[in-house]
Amino acid sequence: MAHRIAFITGASRGIGRACAFALSAGGAKVVLAARQIEKLEEVAAEIRAAGGEAFVTGIDLASLDSIKEAFSKASKEFGRIDILINNAGVTRDGLALRMKRDDWDVVLQTNLSGSFFCIQQVLHPMVRERWGRIVNITSVVGESGNAGQANYAASKAGLIGLTKSLAQELASRNITVNAVAPGFVETDMTASLSDEVKAKITESVPLKRIGRPEDVAAAVKFLASDEAGYITGHVLDVNGGMYMR
Repeated sequence: MAHRIAFITGASRGIGRACAFALSAGGAKVVLAARQIEKLEEVAAEIRAAGGEAFVTGIDLASLDSIKEAFSKASKEFGRIDILINNAGVTRDGLALRMKRDDWDVVLQTNLSGSFFCIQQVLHPMVRERWGRIVNITSVVGESGNAGQANYAASKAGLIGLTKSLAQELASRNITVNAVAPGFVETDMTASLSDEVKAKITESVPLKRIGRPEDVAAAVKFLASDEAGYITGHVLDVNGGMYMR
């Protein structure tokens, strides 16, 4: 992974932050993208302190202009992007019966459309280099469904379809496209759950623990590596066994 340039969305915290550290430890230069610049700067400082190279850019996945600007800045800094980790995502949970149009739109726009537009930004350079790794962070609920998360589950299931289609489209150019589907992981997104709910979730996981961001980052790092060159169109479950296909 030495000399590779990796672009990670949602890199300010949780899984994205863990992916940034894992890829940097593997020798990649990392571009950290999210809406919260101050948090990104903190992550970048930690990576630099450990001897890595990090560049920070703001990005709003609901805005195509913001996406284009972020990738343009990163390309000016590093020349190209070899690895794209589509990790940023939002939730707006609610029962379908009462779900507002805006709650549907913002989740699909950010999680699915935003990821696609990020991929579009890196395709030309990857095709030119005849090497690329795209890893989309989906979710166990994109595979199993989840009551109260019709928008989120649809966006994450959409990412799986996108992953498989692009894997077929780009394989001849030596670009692999894979997805990682985390189960319940200790992040800001799950921090708001009550202890009772967390206990119930833990009980339902065969490995009897909630995942760590580092568990997911290890899978991402593998799929982004040279060693995973013969894997494409695959969804790697990192869920402690809570859902088995």
